[in-house]
Amino acid sequence: MKKILLLLTIVFLATNCNSDKKNDKILRSSVGSTNTILTVTKSSLWTTKVGDEIRSVFGEHQVGLPQPETLVSMGQVDPSGFTNIMNNNRSIMVVSVGDKKEISVSKNVYASPQTIVYVTGKDELDLIDLIHNRGSEIIKIFKDSEIKFRQNIFSEKKLDEQKFETIKKLGISLTIPNNFRLVKDSIGFLWLRQHLKSGIARGDGNNNILIYSYPLKNSTSISNNITLMRDKIGEIHIPGSKEGMYMITEKAYTPFTFDAEIDGKKAYETRGKWEVKNDFMAGPFINYTIIDKKRNRIIVFEGFTYAPSVNKRDFIFELEAIGKSMKIN
Repeated sequence: MKKILLLLTIVFLATNCNSDKKNDKILRSSVGSTNTILTVTKSSLWTTKVGDEIRSVFGEHQVGLPQPETLVSMGQVDPSGFTNIMNNNRSIMVVSVGDKKEISVSKNVYASPQTIVYVTGKDELDLIDLIHNRGSEIIKIFKDSEIKFRQNIFSEKKLDEQKFETIKKLGISLTIPNNFRLVKDSIGFLWLRQHLKSGIARGDGNNNILIYSYPLKNSTSISNNITLMRDKIGEIHIPGSKEGMYMITEKAYTPFTFDAEIDGKKAYETRGKWEVKNDFMAGPFINYTIIDKKRNRIIVFEGFTYAPSVNKRDFIFELEAIGKSMKIN
């Protein structure tokens, strides 16, 4: 009898251990380029108006860039080809015909970190309607996940930002990669620069971060004065190679300004192009103008890129991830 009980105990423990291993499976590390989505859908859908709608919505251009670049990059695979070789992509959208019309999200199904958005409709018209009316929502889901992914990478090799007087004075913190180097830190103005190391941008190419503040006087006119303020800062702090040269907002391109939120505070996100007055240097910028009512001030984070002859979407995206990591103490 004792032997039988012992045998049953061993079987029970072994069964539980196997069950735990299934529940606690170790996921592979996900792969994928920045802002690249793999669409899993039948070729019979991809080649119809469903595919046309996906390409139209997800192929919209990112504002504020010198050359046309889409918000995200897309790839497509038939479900029959969605095997272990493909299913560890970081961003996946599954489009299919099913029993109901819905959009759902799953995390870390085949790999980690991973975001999968399921777009299901009863027919092709349902799918077209979902993509057309909720495509921007889907893009935001993927971009928010990508922002967190980038911030986690940056935090592994993070710059000690508290060694900069401007950041300490402002009482803020950010997750900045440690390959940024100091250009200027004085009079409440901080300028950091990261030399780019890939492709044609190698050498002169660089990403830049600017951080400063100014008094909050009229909260109703902040968005209208963003360009005026950044031009003023450019003239004072960002000179060109010769006298009379300094960074300004490009005159031929009107920046786009959107409502935003940084660390729970109302902010404005502005995307546009910068240029050096009386020179030929230019590129894109992203600016976060944050309203800190508690201290009656405006805090500005700006990132700008100089990378001739290469696409700049993903460089600006990394600066966006840094800006959105800001915490105001």
